[in-house]
Amino acid sequence: MIEHAMNGKPQQSSCPQDRFAKSMWASMLAPEHLQRVESEVVERFVPAGAYACRKGDSVDHWMGVIDGFLKMSSISPEGKTITFSCMLAGGWFGEGSMLKTENRKYDVVALRDTRVAYMPRTTFNYLLDNSIPFNRFLLQQLNERLGLFISLVEFDRMLDTDTRVARCIAAMFNPYLNPGGGLQLQISQEEIGYISSVSRQRANQALQLLEKKKLLSVDYGGITILDLPGLRSFSSQFPD
Repeated sequence: MIEHAMNGKPQQSSCPQDRFAKSMWASMLAPEHLQRVESEVVERFVPAGAYACRKGDSVDHWMGVIDGFLKMSSISPEGKTITFSCMLAGGWFGEGSMLKTENRKYDVVALRDTRVAYMPRTTFNYLLDNSIPFNRFLLQQLNERLGLFISLVEFDRMLDTDTRVARCIAAMFNPYLNPGGGLQLQISQEEIGYISSVSRQRANQALQLLEKKKLLSVDYGGITILDLPGLRSFSSQFPD
């Protein structure tokens, strides 16, 4: 179901090609396959705080971020929010549930106003049946996502808090999962805490340290990455 987006109605952009400009897989398609995708994918506007989809929904669409910022999360029976991943411009998600034909296992919420592309299951299956490049992309996408989640488990179990915050922030800038994201990110310290499994106060302390190391700058309502390789390799156990 996709009525969680504003008005529940498709919102056409002035240029259909704009929906895929930042998506890695679209440039791999044969012209006739891309033409079909452009004619069948719909766009919706999801305002900040609204759901792009909800846990328990039937999975009828593969979804991608045209521009904006989404988080994939769930709420435990005790009311604790768990954030699994974030999706920036160019990132597509939900292929695992599409392939398994199961209901969605998580909520997807807009952290700021976001334009979301919805590819119908019939279009997704058509590409699976007819496009070798698309299948190769999905294999790589699933491999990258698996690597991301393994890394997050490793971060949680093996790294100190400051290093974990650094690595979790860097993980959001995966060039394959989020190919169109810039280096500025509108995200709250509370959300950074959710992603890193720390409190907002502790996330703030880690951000101050990373800013001091000139790896990022803390802006009003977000952060700007200054040294992405440094953020990926940062370890507070081995200070400069």
